Amino acid sequence: MFGVATVLQNGESAEETTRSLLEQLLPQWLQFPGHRLIFALIIVAIGVYLSKVFVRLLGRSVAQRFARQSVAQSVLGGVRGLTILFSVFIAGSILGLGLDSILFNLAVFSAVVGVILAPIVGNIINGVFVLADQPFEIGDMIELEDGTQGFVDDITIRYTKIFTLDNTFMVIPNGNIRERDVANYSAEDERTRISLDVLITYESDVPTARSMMERAARDIEPVIKGGPDIRVGTARYPAGPACLIQQYGDDGILLRLRYWVRAPYKIGSIQSNVRTRIAELFEDADVEMAYPHRHIVFDETSGSANVSITGQQSGSAEDPEHAVADTSADTQ
Repeated sequence: MFGVATVLQNGESAEETTRSLLEQLLPQWLQFPGHRLIFALIIVAIGVYLSKVFVRLLGRSVAQRFARQSVAQSVLGGVRGLTILFSVFIAGSILGLGLDSILFNLAVFSAVVGVILAPIVGNIINGVFVLADQPFEIGDMIELEDGTQGFVDDITIRYTKIFTLDNTFMVIPNGNIRERDVANYSAEDERTRISLDVLITYESDVPTARSMMERAARDIEPVIKGGPDIRVGTARYPAGPACLIQQYGDDGILLRLRYWVRAPYKIGSIQSNVRTRIAELFEDADVEMAYPHRHIVFDETSGSANVSITGQQSGSAEDPEHAVADTSADTQ
C-alpha cells in the first residue's frame, strides 16, 4: 500500500503506474526478459474470458430490458467488445504504450485502411438503422423483392441472416437489405389475406360459383372460417372467405376469392388445396372454368374454300391414312 501511494504521489502517468504496480506485485524471479509481453497476452486472454462471463451474467436482464432480440444481442455484443478493448488498453500500458499512443496508432491505422473498410463501415451504419427502424425481427417471416421467402435468423450490426424456405442460408449485408423492398408477414398480426382468381364461362351459374368458391376455402383447415372483422389500418375486412366478381373478360367472368389464414407459413400448400377443392365442387355444379378460345363462323359472306388431297412421299390418294391435305381458301 505504501508503495502504491508513493507511486501516485510522484505524479506518474497511468501506464507508468501500471508498470510500477506490476513490478512491485510480481516476485523477483518472475521478472525475466519478455515477461511484460507474456503478462500483456494473459491480460488480453483474461479480458476475452471476462467478456463471455459478463455476457452470460447480463444476458437475461438485457433480454428483459429490450423486447427485441436483435437489440439485446447488439447490446451484449457491445459489452463484450468494450471489455476486450479495456483489456487491450491495460495490456498496452504494461508494454509501455500510453493511451495517447494507442489512440494515435489506431487513428493512423484506421486512416490507412479506411478505403478498404468503407463498405464494412457502411454496413455497420445501415445495421444501426435496421435496428432502429425495426422493419423486421428475429423469427419473422419475410419476402424479398425477388420472391425469396424465409425466416430472419439473425440481425447483426453488419449483416442480416435469412433462413430460406428452400433450407438455405442467405447472408445479406445491411447496406443491401435496406435498399430492397421487404414484405414482413409476421409483423404484429400474423393473419394473412390471400387472393385467388378463377375464370368461369358466361354460361355458368355465377351465384353458385361464388358460393362454391367460398365453401372450398372454408373446407381447408388453416383458413379462417369467420368471426369478428379483421382490422388493417383504419379499414376492416370480413374474416370469412368472400368471393366477388372482379371483371367481365373476353373469355369469361373473372371471380376473385379472398380468404384469411392464421399464419403465413404454408401459403403455397394452402392455395393448392383451395384450388383442388374448387375444381371438385365445380364438377358437381353447373359451373365450367373458362379458357381462351375462338369461335369461327362460316356463312355466305365468308367466300369459298377449295380443298384437295394429294399424295406426298408415303401418302397417296389410295392411302387415306397417309394422305396429306392441301387446303387453299379464296375469299371474295
